[in-house]
Amino acid sequence: MTDTHQQTFRALADPTRRNILKMLSSQEMTIADVSGHFDMTRAAVKKHLTMLSDGGLITVEVRGRT
Repeated sequence: MTDTHQQTFRALADPTRRNILKMLSSQEMTIADVSGHFDMTRAAVKKHLTMLSDGGLITVEVRGRT
């Protein structure tokens, strides 16, 4: 199994990341939008998004400060 596959499975292993992925499958959202659905800091959401991005499951686009 390649490192990319391992990163993908690691990203999917967490239920919070699966919920985030489900939300993002229907629309683009900012970190603030995603954070509003969870009881965690934006920094924690950013870490989850990074894991999903590293696993090749989402694409993160930086626009200004959001």
